[in-house]
Amino acid sequence: MTMKMRDYKQDPFIVIWEVTRMCPLHCMHCRAEAQLHPYPGELTTEEGKTLIDQIYSMNNPLFVFSGGDPLMRPDLFELAEYAVQKGMRVSLTPSATPRVTRKAVRKTKQIGISRWAISLDGPDVITHDYFRGMPGIFDRTMKMISYLNEAGMSFQVNTTVTEYNVDKLPEMAKLVAELGAAVWTLFFLVPTGRGKHLKPISPERHDEVLRWAFRLQEHVPFIVSTTEAQFYRRIAIQENQRRKKAGLEPIGRHHDRMAKAPRGTNDGNGFIFISHTGDVYPSGFLPIDCGDVKETPLPEIYRKHPVLKSLRDPDSTKGKCGVCEFRYICGGSRARAYAVTGDYKASEPYCTYIPAGFQTGDKNLE
Repeated sequence: MTMKMRDYKQDPFIVIWEVTRMCPLHCMHCRAEAQLHPYPGELTTEEGKTLIDQIYSMNNPLFVFSGGDPLMRPDLFELAEYAVQKGMRVSLTPSATPRVTRKAVRKTKQIGISRWAISLDGPDVITHDYFRGMPGIFDRTMKMISYLNEAGMSFQVNTTVTEYNVDKLPEMAKLVAELGAAVWTLFFLVPTGRGKHLKPISPERHDEVLRWAFRLQEHVPFIVSTTEAQFYRRIAIQENQRRKKAGLEPIGRHHDRMAKAPRGTNDGNGFIFISHTGDVYPSGFLPIDCGDVKETPLPEIYRKHPVLKSLRDPDSTKGKCGVCEFRYICGGSRARAYAVTGDYKASEPYCTYIPAGFQTGDKNLE
Protein backbone atom coordinates (compact mmCIF):
# COMPACT_ATOMS: atom_id res chain seq x y z
CA MET A 1 0.00 0.00 0.00
CA THR A 2 1.34 3.47 -0.93
CA MET A 3 1.76 5.67 2.10
CA LYS A 4 1.29 9.43 1.92
CA MET A 5 4.30 11.58 2.71
CA ARG A 6 3.87 13.79 5.74
CA ASP A 7 5.24 17.22 6.45
CA TYR A 8 7.09 16.47 9.68
CA LYS A 9 7.14 20.17 10.52
CA GLN A 10 3.38 19.91 10.98
CA ASP A 11 2.49 16.31 11.78
CA PRO A 12 4.44 13.36 13.21
CA PHE A 13 4.36 9.87 11.72
CA ILE A 14 4.28 8.29 15.19
CA VAL A 15 3.15 9.41 18.64
CA ILE A 16 3.97 7.39 21.74
CA TRP A 17 2.10 7.93 24.98
CA GLU A 18 3.65 6.47 28.11
CA VAL A 19 0.31 5.85 29.83
CA THR A 20 1.98 4.70 33.06
CA ARG A 21 5.41 4.01 34.49
CA MET A 22 4.17 1.07 36.54
CA CYS A 23 5.88 -2.22 35.68
CA PRO A 24 6.97 -5.23 37.76
CA LEU A 25 10.07 -5.99 35.69
CA HIS A 26 13.59 -4.69 36.31
CA CYS A 27 14.93 -4.39 32.78
CA MET A 28 18.56 -3.34 32.59
CA HIS A 29 17.97 -0.77 29.85
CA CYS A 30 14.68 0.77 31.06
CA ARG A 31 14.66 4.49 30.29
CA ALA A 32 11.55 4.92 32.47
CA GLU A 33 13.05 3.39 35.63
CA ALA A 34 9.66 1.77 36.17
CA GLN A 35 8.20 0.93 39.58
CA LEU A 36 5.28 -1.07 40.99
CA HIS A 37 3.16 1.88 42.09
CA PRO A 38 1.69 4.74 40.05
CA TYR A 39 3.73 7.91 39.87
CA PRO A 40 1.70 10.95 40.97
CA GLY A 41 0.07 13.10 38.31
CA GLU A 42 -0.72 10.51 35.64
CA LEU A 43 -3.18 11.82 33.06
CA THR A 44 -6.76 10.96 33.93
CA THR A 45 -9.07 9.06 31.59
CA GLU A 46 -10.67 12.27 30.36
CA GLU A 47 -7.31 13.98 29.94
CA GLY A 48 -6.18 10.92 28.00
CA LYS A 49 -9.16 11.14 25.65
CA THR A 50 -8.50 14.84 25.09
CA LEU A 51 -4.91 13.95 24.23
CA ILE A 52 -6.11 11.27 21.80
CA ASP A 53 -8.33 13.87 20.11
CA GLN A 54 -5.32 16.15 19.71
CA ILE A 55 -3.14 13.35 18.32
CA TYR A 56 -5.84 12.37 15.83
CA SER A 57 -6.08 15.99 14.64
CA MET A 58 -2.43 15.82 13.51
CA ASN A 59 -3.27 13.91 10.32
CA ASN A 60 -4.02 10.74 12.30
CA PRO A 61 -0.49 9.42 13.02
CA LEU A 62 0.44 5.95 14.23
CA PHE A 63 -0.39 5.86 17.96
CA VAL A 64 1.39 3.67 20.50
CA PHE A 65 0.39 2.93 24.11
CA SER A 66 3.64 2.43 25.99
CA GLY A 67 4.92 2.34 29.57
CA GLY A 68 6.00 0.97 32.01
CA ASP A 69 3.50 -1.75 31.40
CA PRO A 70 0.39 -0.20 29.83
CA LEU A 71 -1.70 -3.19 30.92
CA MET A 72 -1.28 -2.01 34.52
CA ARG A 73 -3.41 1.01 33.72
CA PRO A 74 -7.05 0.14 34.59
CA ASP A 75 -8.61 2.25 31.82
CA LEU A 76 -6.27 1.09 29.04
CA PHE A 77 -8.92 -0.79 27.05
CA GLU A 78 -11.33 2.14 27.33
CA LEU A 79 -8.68 4.52 26.00
CA ALA A 80 -7.64 2.12 23.24
CA GLU A 81 -11.23 1.60 22.12
CA TYR A 82 -11.76 5.36 22.07
CA ALA A 83 -8.76 5.78 19.74
CA VAL A 84 -9.70 2.88 17.47
CA GLN A 85 -13.26 4.15 17.08
CA LYS A 86 -11.83 7.41 15.76
CA GLY A 87 -10.08 5.42 13.03
CA MET A 88 -6.59 5.47 14.53
CA ARG A 89 -3.89 2.84 13.99
CA VAL A 90 -3.14 1.71 17.53
CA SER A 91 -0.22 -0.36 18.79
CA LEU A 92 0.46 -1.70 22.29
CA THR A 93 3.79 -2.43 24.02
CA PRO A 94 3.01 -4.52 27.12
CA SER A 95 5.47 -6.25 29.43
CA ALA A 96 5.62 -10.04 29.69
CA THR A 97 3.65 -10.42 32.92
CA PRO A 98 0.71 -12.58 34.05
CA ARG A 99 -1.55 -9.75 32.89
CA VAL A 100 -1.01 -10.98 29.32
CA THR A 101 -3.67 -13.68 29.13
CA ARG A 102 -5.62 -15.20 26.25
CA LYS A 103 -8.55 -13.08 27.38
CA ALA A 104 -6.48 -9.87 27.28
CA VAL A 105 -5.15 -10.68 23.81
CA ARG A 106 -8.63 -11.46 22.51
CA LYS A 107 -9.91 -8.23 24.04
CA THR A 108 -7.36 -6.17 22.12
CA LYS A 109 -8.28 -8.05 18.95
CA GLN A 110 -11.96 -7.33 19.58
CA ILE A 111 -11.30 -3.64 20.24
CA GLY A 112 -9.35 -3.34 17.01
CA ILE A 113 -5.79 -2.75 18.19
CA SER A 114 -3.62 -3.30 15.12
CA ARG A 115 -0.40 -4.68 16.57
CA TRP A 116 1.49 -5.64 19.71
CA ALA A 117 5.17 -4.93 20.20
CA ILE A 118 7.03 -7.59 22.17
CA SER A 119 10.46 -7.14 23.75
CA LEU A 120 12.88 -10.01 23.23
CA ASP A 121 16.56 -9.35 23.88
CA GLY A 122 17.97 -12.82 23.48
CA PRO A 123 17.18 -16.13 21.73
CA ASP A 124 17.37 -18.14 24.93
CA VAL A 125 16.36 -18.13 28.59
CA ILE A 126 19.74 -17.10 29.99
CA THR A 127 20.29 -14.10 27.72
CA HIS A 128 16.78 -12.66 27.83
CA ASP A 129 16.04 -13.21 31.53
CA TYR A 130 19.35 -11.64 32.53
CA PHE A 131 18.52 -8.60 30.43
CA ARG A 132 15.03 -8.36 31.92
CA GLY A 133 16.24 -8.69 35.51
CA MET A 134 13.84 -11.50 36.44
CA PRO A 135 13.69 -15.28 35.86
CA GLY A 136 10.90 -16.81 33.80
CA ILE A 137 10.38 -13.85 31.46
CA PHE A 138 11.62 -15.65 28.32
CA ASP A 139 9.16 -18.49 28.82
CA ARG A 140 6.37 -16.04 29.57
CA THR A 141 7.22 -14.10 26.40
CA MET A 142 6.99 -17.29 24.34
CA LYS A 143 3.58 -17.98 25.86
CA MET A 144 2.47 -14.42 25.11
CA ILE A 145 3.50 -14.82 21.47
CA SER A 146 1.59 -18.10 21.27
CA TYR A 147 -1.54 -16.25 22.42
CA LEU A 148 -0.99 -13.59 19.75
CA ASN A 149 -0.55 -16.18 17.00
CA GLU A 150 -3.59 -18.09 18.25
CA ALA A 151 -5.69 -14.91 18.02
CA GLY A 152 -4.26 -13.91 14.63
CA MET A 153 -2.84 -10.70 16.12
CA SER A 154 0.02 -9.02 14.27
CA PHE A 155 3.11 -8.36 16.38
CA GLN A 156 6.62 -7.04 16.13
CA VAL A 157 9.68 -8.02 18.16
CA ASN A 158 11.84 -5.28 19.69
CA THR A 159 15.46 -6.09 20.57
CA THR A 160 17.81 -3.69 22.36
CA VAL A 161 21.32 -4.15 20.95
CA THR A 162 24.22 -3.92 23.42
CA GLU A 163 27.65 -5.45 23.81
CA TYR A 164 26.00 -8.11 25.97
CA ASN A 165 23.77 -9.59 23.26
CA VAL A 166 25.13 -8.39 19.90
CA ASP A 167 26.70 -11.76 19.07
CA LYS A 168 23.29 -13.40 19.52
CA LEU A 169 21.62 -11.42 16.73
CA PRO A 170 21.90 -14.14 14.03
CA GLU A 171 20.18 -16.60 16.41
CA MET A 172 17.60 -13.93 17.19
CA ALA A 173 16.84 -13.44 13.49
CA LYS A 174 16.15 -17.15 13.12
CA LEU A 175 13.86 -17.15 16.17
CA VAL A 176 11.97 -14.05 15.03
CA ALA A 177 11.21 -15.79 11.73
CA GLU A 178 10.06 -18.96 13.49
CA LEU A 179 7.78 -16.98 15.80
CA GLY A 180 6.00 -15.32 12.88
CA ALA A 181 6.72 -11.67 13.68
CA ALA A 182 5.76 -9.05 11.11
CA VAL A 183 8.64 -6.74 12.03
CA TRP A 184 11.93 -7.02 13.90
CA THR A 185 13.03 -3.67 15.33
CA LEU A 186 16.60 -3.29 16.52
CA PHE A 187 16.89 -0.65 19.25
CA PHE A 188 20.44 0.68 19.46
CA LEU A 189 21.26 1.63 23.02
CA VAL A 190 20.96 5.23 24.14
CA PRO A 191 22.63 5.48 27.57
CA THR A 192 19.78 7.00 29.54
CA GLY A 193 17.78 5.76 32.55
CA ARG A 194 18.99 2.34 33.66
CA GLY A 195 20.65 2.02 30.26
CA LYS A 196 23.52 4.18 31.52
CA HIS A 197 24.93 1.05 33.14
CA LEU A 198 24.96 -1.00 29.93
CA LYS A 199 27.83 -1.14 27.45
CA PRO A 200 26.96 -0.01 23.92
CA ILE A 201 28.58 -1.60 20.90
CA SER A 202 31.41 0.38 19.30
CA PRO A 203 30.84 2.79 16.39
CA GLU A 204 32.58 0.32 14.08
CA ARG A 205 30.34 -2.50 15.31
CA HIS A 206 27.28 -0.32 14.67
CA ASP A 207 28.27 -0.14 11.01
CA GLU A 208 28.93 -3.87 10.88
CA VAL A 209 25.60 -4.80 12.50
CA LEU A 210 23.59 -2.38 10.38
CA ARG A 211 25.13 -3.66 7.14
CA TRP A 212 24.31 -7.20 8.26
CA ALA A 213 20.74 -6.16 9.11
CA PHE A 214 20.28 -4.54 5.71
CA ARG A 215 21.48 -7.62 3.85
CA LEU A 216 19.37 -9.81 6.14
CA GLN A 217 16.25 -8.07 4.83
CA GLU A 218 16.68 -9.90 1.51
CA HIS A 219 16.36 -13.34 3.10
CA VAL A 220 13.76 -13.13 5.91
CA PRO A 221 9.95 -13.08 5.96
CA PHE A 222 9.76 -10.08 8.29
CA ILE A 223 10.62 -6.40 7.90
CA VAL A 224 13.82 -5.21 9.58
CA SER A 225 13.50 -1.83 11.27
CA THR A 226 15.79 0.23 13.51
CA THR A 227 15.37 2.72 16.34
CA GLU A 228 18.02 5.31 17.25
CA ALA A 229 20.19 4.17 14.34
CA GLN A 230 19.38 6.90 11.87
CA PHE A 231 22.57 6.21 9.91
CA TYR A 232 21.03 2.89 8.85
CA ARG A 233 19.54 4.97 6.02
CA ARG A 234 23.00 6.08 4.87
CA ILE A 235 24.23 2.49 5.07
CA ALA A 236 21.26 1.27 3.02
CA ILE A 237 22.12 3.72 0.24
CA GLN A 238 25.78 2.75 0.31
CA GLU A 239 25.01 -0.97 0.28
CA ASN A 240 22.69 -0.61 -2.70
CA GLN A 241 25.31 1.43 -4.53
CA ARG A 242 27.74 -1.46 -4.03
CA ARG A 243 25.13 -3.92 -5.25
CA LYS A 244 24.52 -1.85 -8.37
CA LYS A 245 28.24 -1.83 -9.19
CA ALA A 246 28.30 -5.60 -8.74
CA GLY A 247 25.35 -6.02 -11.10
CA LEU A 248 22.94 -7.02 -8.31
CA GLU A 249 19.37 -5.86 -7.79
CA PRO A 250 18.95 -3.30 -4.97
CA ILE A 251 17.31 -4.36 -1.75
CA GLY A 252 14.09 -2.38 -1.51
CA ARG A 253 13.13 -0.24 1.45
CA HIS A 254 10.08 -1.88 2.92
CA HIS A 255 7.35 0.27 4.39
CA ASP A 256 4.90 -0.75 7.07
CA ARG A 257 1.98 1.37 8.21
CA MET A 258 2.55 0.20 11.81
CA ALA A 259 6.34 0.41 12.00
CA LYS A 260 8.20 2.07 9.13
CA ALA A 261 7.40 5.44 7.64
CA PRO A 262 7.89 6.21 3.93
CA ARG A 263 10.82 8.35 5.07
CA GLY A 264 12.84 8.21 8.25
CA THR A 265 11.90 9.84 11.52
CA ASN A 266 14.15 11.26 14.22
CA ASP A 267 13.76 12.58 17.75
CA GLY A 268 11.19 15.38 17.49
CA ASN A 269 11.14 15.06 13.70
CA GLY A 270 8.20 12.87 12.75
CA PHE A 271 8.33 11.36 16.24
CA ILE A 272 6.99 12.69 19.54
CA PHE A 273 6.62 11.25 23.05
CA ILE A 274 4.17 12.12 25.83
CA SER A 275 4.98 11.08 29.38
CA HIS A 276 2.57 9.63 31.93
CA THR A 277 2.07 13.12 33.37
CA GLY A 278 1.54 14.83 30.00
CA ASP A 279 5.01 16.26 29.49
CA VAL A 280 6.12 16.28 25.85
CA TYR A 281 9.58 15.11 24.78
CA PRO A 282 11.22 14.72 21.35
CA SER A 283 11.42 11.00 22.19
CA GLY A 284 11.53 8.77 25.23
CA PHE A 285 15.31 8.75 24.96
CA LEU A 286 15.73 12.53 24.69
CA PRO A 287 14.61 13.97 28.05
CA ILE A 288 14.18 17.63 27.11
CA ASP A 289 10.80 18.85 28.34
CA CYS A 290 9.04 20.77 25.57
CA GLY A 291 5.70 21.45 27.23
CA ASP A 292 2.70 19.97 29.01
CA VAL A 293 -0.44 18.83 27.16
CA LYS A 294 -2.52 19.78 30.21
CA GLU A 295 -1.56 23.39 29.53
CA THR A 296 -0.86 23.57 25.77
CA PRO A 297 -2.39 21.44 23.00
CA LEU A 298 0.01 18.88 21.54
CA PRO A 299 -0.21 20.24 17.95
CA GLU A 300 0.91 23.66 19.16
CA ILE A 301 3.81 22.17 21.15
CA TYR A 302 4.95 19.95 18.29
CA ARG A 303 4.78 22.65 15.64
CA LYS A 304 6.03 25.67 17.58
CA HIS A 305 8.38 24.69 20.41
CA PRO A 306 11.88 26.03 19.59
CA VAL A 307 13.67 22.79 20.55
CA LEU A 308 11.43 20.73 18.29
CA LYS A 309 11.78 23.23 15.44
CA SER A 310 15.56 23.08 15.87
CA LEU A 311 15.50 19.27 15.75
CA ARG A 312 13.77 19.49 12.38
CA ASP A 313 16.56 21.67 10.94
CA PRO A 314 19.48 19.38 10.02
CA ASP A 315 21.48 22.32 8.65
CA SER A 316 21.82 23.70 12.18
CA THR A 317 23.36 20.47 13.53
CA LYS A 318 26.97 20.87 14.67
CA GLY A 319 30.12 19.10 13.53
CA LYS A 320 30.15 16.59 10.72
CA CYS A 321 26.39 15.91 10.92
CA GLY A 322 25.70 19.52 9.93
CA VAL A 323 27.60 19.21 6.63
CA CYS A 324 26.97 15.54 5.85
CA GLU A 325 25.39 14.88 2.46
CA PHE A 326 23.06 12.39 4.20
CA ARG A 327 21.83 14.88 6.84
CA TYR A 328 18.33 15.21 5.35
CA ILE A 329 17.66 11.47 5.41
CA CYS A 330 19.69 10.66 8.52
CA GLY A 331 20.55 13.51 10.86
CA GLY A 332 22.12 11.23 13.46
CA SER A 333 20.50 10.21 16.73
CA ARG A 334 19.78 13.44 18.54
CA ALA A 335 19.01 11.42 21.69
CA ARG A 336 22.40 9.70 21.64
CA ALA A 337 24.20 12.98 20.94
CA TYR A 338 22.50 14.46 24.00
CA ALA A 339 23.17 11.43 26.22
CA VAL A 340 26.86 11.27 25.30
CA THR A 341 27.76 14.96 24.92
CA GLY A 342 24.98 16.90 26.68
CA ASP A 343 24.22 18.72 23.40
CA TYR A 344 21.32 17.49 21.27
CA LYS A 345 22.72 19.32 18.24
CA ALA A 346 26.16 17.65 18.44
CA SER A 347 27.34 15.09 15.91
CA GLU A 348 26.15 11.50 16.19
CA PRO A 349 28.89 10.00 18.40
CA TYR A 350 28.59 6.42 17.09
CA CYS A 351 28.67 7.14 13.35
CA THR A 352 31.98 6.38 11.63
CA TYR A 353 31.23 8.20 8.39
CA ILE A 354 33.30 11.30 7.58
CA PRO A 355 31.53 13.51 5.02
CA ALA A 356 33.57 15.23 2.34
CA GLY A 357 32.67 18.67 3.67
CA PHE A 358 34.18 17.83 7.02
CA GLN A 359 37.60 17.20 5.51
CA THR A 360 38.14 20.79 4.38
CA GLY A 361 39.88 21.83 7.56
CA ASP A 362 37.35 24.56 8.20
CA LYS A 363 37.55 25.33 11.91
CA ASN A 364 33.84 26.16 11.95
CA LEU A 365 33.13 22.50 11.25
CA GLU A 366 35.10 21.17 14.22
